[in-house]
Amino acid sequence: MSDPNQSIDYGSLMHKAMRGLIYEVLTDISANGLPGAHHFFVTFDTMHPDVEIADWLSDRYPGEMTIVVQHQYESLTVTDQGFGITLSFGDSPEPLYVPYNAIKTFVDPSVEFGLRFETDDDDDDMDAPEAPMDVMAEPEDTPKKDADVVSLDQFRK
Repeated sequence: MSDPNQSIDYGSLMHKAMRGLIYEVLTDISANGLPGAHHFFVTFDTMHPDVEIADWLSDRYPGEMTIVVQHQYESLTVTDQGFGITLSFGDSPEPLYVPYNAIKTFVDPSVEFGLRFETDDDDDDMDAPEAPMDVMAEPEDTPKKDADVVSLDQFRK
């Protein structure tokens, strides 16, 4: 007999499925490259204990950082826990490692697709103004599209 005080944690299950989707997409990109106009904006928590970035980047982006995976990237490695990538900041290549559970948003504006990972802390910040995202290495002539973001709020009690 099941415990009547327990419930199915749909939020955690959705996060696991969404991280699995990112894993599948990045695994394909690692093997075959980016198809067509696809590119990604990945926002992640720079203070997550398993994130690996240069000290000057974590100093410049305390809290969160958005990277663009588009034209200038190298060494994309994908594991079941996260991904490693080398991006160019100015003319300087920098390796990064981002675990999936540090990702806050994953957006492919070319097809208006996006995922947002909600945390309990997000509930506390509902009335706070949204901070602008730092976007790097995006060409100025790239047309901007709003992406549909999947929110887990509808599944919460």
